[in-house]
Amino acid sequence: MTSDSADASQWTTIETARDGYVGRITLSRPESMNTFSTDLATELDDALIAFDEADDIRVVVVDGAGKAFSAGIDLTEHAAYETKDEYEAWVAVMEEPFRTLTKMRTPVIAAVHGHAAANGIGLLAACDLAVVAEGTRMGATAPKVGLFCMGPAVPLLSSVTRKRCLELLLTGDLIDAETAFEWGLVNRVVPDGDHVTAAVELAESIASKSPVAVQMGKEAFYEMAELEYDGALDYSNERFGELCTTRDAHEGIDAFLDGEPLSADEWPGE
Repeated sequence: MTSDSADASQWTTIETARDGYVGRITLSRPESMNTFSTDLATELDDALIAFDEADDIRVVVVDGAGKAFSAGIDLTEHAAYETKDEYEAWVAVMEEPFRTLTKMRTPVIAAVHGHAAANGIGLLAACDLAVVAEGTRMGATAPKVGLFCMGPAVPLLSSVTRKRCLELLLTGDLIDAETAFEWGLVNRVVPDGDHVTAAVELAESIASKSPVAVQMGKEAFYEMAELEYDGALDYSNERFGELCTTRDAHEGIDAFLDGEPLSADEWPGE
């Protein structure tokens, strides 16, 4: 794995690296349990966009340094503001990565350990996939400090049922990894300490497939999720027709029919 040296020097609250077709973003405020400061939220968003614009990155893995994935928003910043408009602008920065994640063509996998609380569970839910270490605790804990996880509720609503979502939001209680898996919030639960390795392996599996198909497919998925049934089918037919005209489709089908499917390095990517 190599550091993304062109960008690494600009980061103060995250770390970035590349390993083949996989990009890595590590939240790096371990002394504060990787809470979302304004700087961390901004740098995370910038790094996500940079990897999405990189032609040689097909999947991104997001993890946390130290003992936790992320314990939410850095509440020490709360005292810096007074008015509703100021707080609204502040929290908008914190939640911008949630918006970016659904707009990206590149799939993003959360590799989670320790705690994922408040904005941490929001980030987990906003990622396309999530791998969680045994022993991880997750929750929408804001009511415990007089706040409410309104931003994290948005991706949570798309990840679990309404009743499960409201249970998390209203109680502020933490759930364990096995419960999160049962509720459909995470894809895989792995032994403690194996979360990053397992997430990278999942990323490499995705990266071995057609990058054009995966990117167009992710875009279509999020568009279709917002449409009514017939409209979603019409949209899917339109995008599938477009996908069929790509070099990836032509060469991928020919290789499959010849009995020699394309490897990760053989996809045209167009």
